[in-house]
Amino acid sequence: MVLILNKINILTNKKQETSNALKTTFFIFLFLVITNQFHSQGSLPPGTYTSQNKKAIKFYEEGKKNYEVRNDKEAEEYLSKALKEDNNFVEAHSAIAFLLMEHRRSAEAIPHFEKAVAINVKFYPQNIYYLANAYMAVGRYDEAVKSYEQLSKSERINPGMKEAAAKEIKNAQFGAKAVKSPKPYKLINMGAGVNTNYNEYFPSITADGRQFLFTREIVLSEQQRNEDFYLSKKEGNEWKDAMPMFGVNTSGNEGAPSISADGNYMFFASCMEMSGDYGSPDRKGYGSCDIFYSQKKDGKWTRPVNIGPTVNTANWETQPSFSSDGKTLYFVRGLLSRGNIKEQDIYMSVIGADGKFGTPVKLSNKINTDDQEESVFIHPDNQTLYFSSAGHPGMGGLDIYMSKRQADGSWGEAINLGYPINTYANENSLLVDPGGKLAYFASDKTGGYGGLDIYEFDLPEDVRPEKLTYVKGKTYDAKTKEPVSAKFELIDLDTQQSITESYSDKAGQFLVTITGNKNYIVNVAKDGYLFYSDNFSLKGKEADFTKPFLLDIPLQPIDTGSTVELKNVFFDVDKWELKPESKAELDKLIFFLNKNPGVKIELGGHTDNSGKKEWNKTLSTNRAKSVYDYVMTNGKIPATRLSFKGYAETKPKVPNDTPENKAKNRRTEFKVTAK
Repeated sequence: MVLILNKINILTNKKQETSNALKTTFFIFLFLVITNQFHSQGSLPPGTYTSQNKKAIKFYEEGKKNYEVRNDKEAEEYLSKALKEDNNFVEAHSAIAFLLMEHRRSAEAIPHFEKAVAINVKFYPQNIYYLANAYMAVGRYDEAVKSYEQLSKSERINPGMKEAAAKEIKNAQFGAKAVKSPKPYKLINMGAGVNTNYNEYFPSITADGRQFLFTREIVLSEQQRNEDFYLSKKEGNEWKDAMPMFGVNTSGNEGAPSISADGNYMFFASCMEMSGDYGSPDRKGYGSCDIFYSQKKDGKWTRPVNIGPTVNTANWETQPSFSSDGKTLYFVRGLLSRGNIKEQDIYMSVIGADGKFGTPVKLSNKINTDDQEESVFIHPDNQTLYFSSAGHPGMGGLDIYMSKRQADGSWGEAINLGYPINTYANENSLLVDPGGKLAYFASDKTGGYGGLDIYEFDLPEDVRPEKLTYVKGKTYDAKTKEPVSAKFELIDLDTQQSITESYSDKAGQFLVTITGNKNYIVNVAKDGYLFYSDNFSLKGKEADFTKPFLLDIPLQPIDTGSTVELKNVFFDVDKWELKPESKAELDKLIFFLNKNPGVKIELGGHTDNSGKKEWNKTLSTNRAKSVYDYVMTNGKIPATRLSFKGYAETKPKVPNDTPENKAKNRRTEFKVTAK
């Protein structure tokens, strides 16, 4: 039983040819509408038909009886016989057209709607609307536009239908234009390492593009199916045979995985079976579908944990996407009503200082509409959001859209990815790789390995995310050279905004994505060690995903006499007023001192050997005092724990023989004087 998405046809990305306006409940009253409402609105007296052929009427009424007990095949046969007797029988044309639409046979329904409208458009003008919907369902957009326009001129149409038509005509106009300007698009099967004769879907990928995670639906019997996670690793240019993710998979259903940039955390949805549990005795939840997470430790995935009632409710929470900043979760929530899911929108929740997810916030109307949203994916650039929606102008049904984060943090207009990425069918579950060029989704197109396969294609340039590279390295003990797991943070030097917070693993390794043309601060902290501070620049450089920034970080144990250079404390030339971009660094120093109340430090200022010694002494002393004053004022650190001193040029790190070396000697440090 597939549980992760609202409907199986959405999950498998199969064509849903019936417009949203044609709900199944309508067909329960189909023949009642045709035999009674038609006549009350037309010129015929009750109890009569547009046909006078007795055989045609008899076949029509037999079709009605069979439909009422859901013998659809027999109903279609009788309606076809009625039309053979009288091809101008409006009710029979309308009835068989609706029946065909219900079974997603829109192309076959169109000639019957066309005939009914041609015989007598005033008899049941709503047929124009359903004809337009049928055109939309098979991508005949120009004809749909004409029918919707014809409907708008009719006087005997209820306001609700006119309102729906006004929305659909925008989609039809968009579709007609998009088909005439197709985007370059070629699907490539990912191969036998990923795809099998089972269904594979919902892909996720790590930031280095070397680990590919997805859902596979295993057929256990004719009645029973199970969704599990599989992971394929890339060797060279080949994806190796995917292996099941032990520790996460259960006898229940797991789906819609989102793996963190470094591959150490995974968020996913698990949904309650009819029995009331999640397929595992230790996996309980709050509603029909909940979001869980698992962490990789020592190469193994931990037992999944429900992320809690702040995010998960008695409703439907699913399809998580975890951002590269290490603290923001995007997901889909739908409200449950009498077993149905409605008001399906995209939300976000941010991890607070307490390490817990905050109250979810619904994204703005630039993303969410009055209709259905799903399949949210935040790209590792943390600026580009991809999602599926039935509410924005598109090709019909669910289309995939992109939105860019604006300078003020809001989301920009939703941009349709265009044709043939989007079609008259439902499209969703798009994944874009960290490099921004390749996109992935599931399709059951012919020529694959069977069922749904995962394909890749080149994403058109105008809907690509920001260009990325990544920082990769390790943290280790400066004395023993042994790896150390530590918390690290990347900060945009210019904006002082945190880009990402994460941890290196037990082997000390870490990986985070970054954009080009920026200056970055890196801070690393570990209990029992002095904090580490550095910076690097990609200013004026375009990010290149094939050339990651390598950064190995030695951490010094807290010990008397140990020194740390504050590489992100800045002054103007020959001045001692702290520049604003020094704040992030000094706040980390304050945090370190508060966490280690026994530590006492001396703040030292250093210059090169240029200029007069007296001035260098004054300059270095005042710079050290500026740092001292900031820490005292903002950190409320007791004066007994702090001191400052200006060393001028007396303690150079390197010889003052080149401009580069002189720059290294101009620095601010702190030295541990007691612990």
